[in-house]
Amino acid sequence: MTDIRLVEVVSLEAMTMDMLLLPTGQLDTTEELATAVRVALGTNGLANDEDVLPDPDSTDRQGWWGDYQAQEIWGGWPIGGRHWLLRRAKITDSVSSEGPTVQRARDFTVNCLQPFVDQKVFTSFEVISIRPTPMLDRIYVHVRIFRGPKEDIALRFQMLWEQM
Repeated sequence: MTDIRLVEVVSLEAMTMDMLLLPTGQLDTTEELATAVRVALGTNGLANDEDVLPDPDSTDRQGWWGDYQAQEIWGGWPIGGRHWLLRRAKITDSVSSEGPTVQRARDFTVNCLQPFVDQKVFTSFEVISIRPTPMLDRIYVHVRIFRGPKEDIALRFQMLWEQM
Protein backbone atom coordinates (compact mmCIF):
# COMPACT_ATOMS: atom_id res chain seq x y z
CA MET A 1 0.00 0.00 0.00
CA THR A 2 2.28 2.79 -1.17
CA ASP A 3 0.77 6.20 -0.89
CA ILE A 4 1.89 9.76 -0.32
CA ARG A 5 1.89 11.41 3.09
CA LEU A 6 -0.66 14.16 3.60
CA VAL A 7 -0.39 16.81 6.30
CA GLU A 8 -3.05 19.15 7.61
CA VAL A 9 -2.79 22.83 6.71
CA VAL A 10 -4.99 24.84 9.06
CA SER A 11 -5.98 28.44 8.47
CA LEU A 12 -8.83 30.66 9.59
CA GLU A 13 -10.69 29.91 6.35
CA ALA A 14 -10.42 26.12 6.25
CA MET A 15 -8.49 23.00 7.08
CA THR A 16 -6.96 21.43 3.98
CA MET A 17 -4.43 18.71 3.24
CA ASP A 18 -1.18 18.99 1.32
CA MET A 19 1.46 16.52 0.14
CA LEU A 20 4.59 16.42 2.28
CA LEU A 21 7.94 16.67 0.51
CA LEU A 22 11.21 15.27 1.84
CA PRO A 23 14.31 17.51 1.96
CA THR A 24 15.40 15.75 -1.26
CA GLY A 25 12.29 17.10 -3.02
CA GLN A 26 10.67 13.67 -3.31
CA LEU A 27 7.21 12.87 -1.98
CA ASP A 28 7.14 11.37 1.51
CA THR A 29 5.56 7.89 1.38
CA THR A 30 5.53 7.17 5.13
CA GLU A 31 2.37 6.95 7.20
CA GLU A 32 0.44 5.23 4.40
CA LEU A 33 -2.34 3.96 6.62
CA ALA A 34 -2.80 7.27 8.43
CA THR A 35 -2.95 8.99 5.03
CA ALA A 36 -5.62 6.59 3.79
CA VAL A 37 -7.70 7.28 6.92
CA ARG A 38 -7.22 11.05 6.56
CA VAL A 39 -8.40 10.88 2.95
CA ALA A 40 -11.42 8.79 3.91
CA LEU A 41 -12.42 11.11 6.75
CA GLY A 42 -11.66 14.24 4.75
CA THR A 43 -13.68 13.25 1.68
CA ASN A 44 -17.39 13.93 1.37
CA GLY A 45 -19.19 10.61 1.21
CA LEU A 46 -22.49 10.14 -0.57
CA ALA A 47 -25.49 11.04 1.59
CA ASN A 48 -28.16 8.41 2.10
CA ASP A 49 -31.58 9.03 0.58
CA GLU A 50 -33.07 9.66 4.03
CA ASP A 51 -30.33 12.11 5.19
CA VAL A 52 -31.33 15.73 5.69
CA LEU A 53 -29.03 17.88 3.55
CA PRO A 54 -27.44 21.00 5.13
CA ASP A 55 -28.85 23.26 2.40
CA PRO A 56 -32.60 22.80 2.08
CA ASP A 57 -32.47 24.31 -1.44
CA SER A 58 -29.96 21.75 -2.71
CA THR A 59 -30.33 18.18 -3.93
CA ASP A 60 -26.54 17.60 -4.10
CA ARG A 61 -25.82 14.45 -2.11
CA GLN A 62 -22.04 14.94 -2.58
CA GLY A 63 -19.97 11.75 -2.83
CA TRP A 64 -16.97 11.02 -5.03
CA TRP A 65 -17.34 10.02 -8.67
CA GLY A 66 -14.66 7.32 -8.21
CA ASP A 67 -17.01 5.40 -5.92
CA TYR A 68 -19.25 4.49 -8.85
CA GLN A 69 -18.94 0.70 -9.22
CA ALA A 70 -15.76 0.69 -7.08
CA GLN A 71 -16.54 -2.81 -5.80
CA GLU A 72 -17.16 -4.25 -9.26
CA ILE A 73 -14.20 -2.57 -10.96
CA TRP A 74 -11.36 -2.90 -8.44
CA GLY A 75 -12.75 -4.51 -5.30
CA GLY A 76 -12.89 -1.17 -3.51
CA TRP A 77 -15.46 0.50 -1.34
CA PRO A 78 -17.05 3.96 -1.21
CA ILE A 79 -14.56 6.50 0.15
CA GLY A 80 -15.53 9.30 2.48
CA GLY A 81 -17.72 10.15 5.39
CA ARG A 82 -20.99 11.95 5.79
CA HIS A 83 -19.52 14.47 8.25
CA TRP A 84 -20.31 17.23 5.76
CA LEU A 85 -23.98 16.78 6.68
CA LEU A 86 -23.11 18.44 10.01
CA ARG A 87 -21.95 21.62 8.25
CA ARG A 88 -24.94 23.68 9.37
CA ALA A 89 -26.10 21.50 12.25
CA LYS A 90 -26.58 22.98 15.67
CA ILE A 91 -24.50 21.21 18.30
CA THR A 92 -26.99 19.83 20.75
CA ASP A 93 -26.90 17.22 23.48
CA SER A 94 -30.65 16.89 23.42
CA VAL A 95 -32.17 14.29 21.21
CA SER A 96 -33.40 15.77 17.94
CA SER A 97 -35.04 13.93 15.09
CA GLU A 98 -31.57 13.09 13.73
CA GLY A 99 -29.95 12.38 17.11
CA PRO A 100 -27.34 14.22 19.22
CA THR A 101 -24.68 15.94 17.09
CA VAL A 102 -21.73 14.41 18.98
CA GLN A 103 -23.18 10.93 18.44
CA ARG A 104 -23.80 11.62 14.75
CA ALA A 105 -20.14 12.70 14.34
CA ARG A 106 -19.06 9.43 15.97
CA ASP A 107 -21.44 7.33 13.85
CA PHE A 108 -20.28 8.99 10.61
CA THR A 109 -16.65 8.22 11.58
CA VAL A 110 -17.42 4.57 12.41
CA ASN A 111 -19.28 4.11 9.10
CA CYS A 112 -16.35 5.67 7.24
CA LEU A 113 -13.72 3.40 8.85
CA GLN A 114 -15.58 0.07 9.00
CA PRO A 115 -14.66 -0.86 5.38
CA PHE A 116 -10.97 -0.81 6.38
CA VAL A 117 -11.69 -3.59 8.90
CA ASP A 118 -13.95 -5.46 6.48
CA GLN A 119 -11.16 -5.42 3.88
CA LYS A 120 -8.58 -6.43 6.55
CA VAL A 121 -6.52 -3.24 6.13
CA PHE A 122 -6.48 -2.93 9.93
CA THR A 123 -7.87 -5.22 12.62
CA SER A 124 -10.04 -2.83 14.62
CA PHE A 125 -10.50 0.78 15.69
CA GLU A 126 -12.08 2.88 18.38
CA VAL A 127 -13.76 6.24 17.99
CA ILE A 128 -14.44 8.73 20.76
CA SER A 129 -16.29 11.95 20.01
CA ILE A 130 -16.63 14.69 22.59
CA ARG A 131 -17.63 18.29 22.94
CA PRO A 132 -14.93 19.60 25.30
CA THR A 133 -17.07 22.40 26.69
CA PRO A 134 -20.47 23.83 25.83
CA MET A 135 -18.82 27.24 25.47
CA LEU A 136 -16.90 26.09 22.38
CA ASP A 137 -18.58 25.37 19.08
CA ARG A 138 -16.53 22.31 18.26
CA ILE A 139 -16.53 18.56 18.48
CA TYR A 140 -13.35 16.50 18.78
CA VAL A 141 -13.23 13.06 17.20
CA HIS A 142 -10.40 10.80 18.38
CA VAL A 143 -9.61 7.73 16.30
CA ARG A 144 -7.30 4.90 17.34
CA ILE A 145 -6.45 2.27 14.74
CA PHE A 146 -5.23 -1.18 15.74
CA ARG A 147 -3.14 -3.34 13.43
CA GLY A 148 -2.87 -6.64 15.26
CA PRO A 149 0.44 -6.87 17.14
CA LYS A 150 1.81 -3.66 15.58
CA GLU A 151 1.79 -0.29 17.35
CA ASP A 152 -1.57 1.48 17.22
CA ILE A 153 -2.06 4.78 15.39
CA ALA A 154 -3.87 7.67 17.08
CA LEU A 155 -5.43 10.50 15.07
CA ARG A 156 -7.49 13.49 16.18
CA PHE A 157 -9.95 15.42 14.06
CA GLN A 158 -11.99 18.41 15.00
CA MET A 159 -15.12 19.81 13.51
CA LEU A 160 -15.74 23.50 14.03
CA TRP A 161 -18.93 25.45 14.15
CA GLU A 162 -18.83 29.20 13.85
CA GLN A 163 -20.91 31.20 16.27
CA MET A 164 -23.79 32.97 14.60
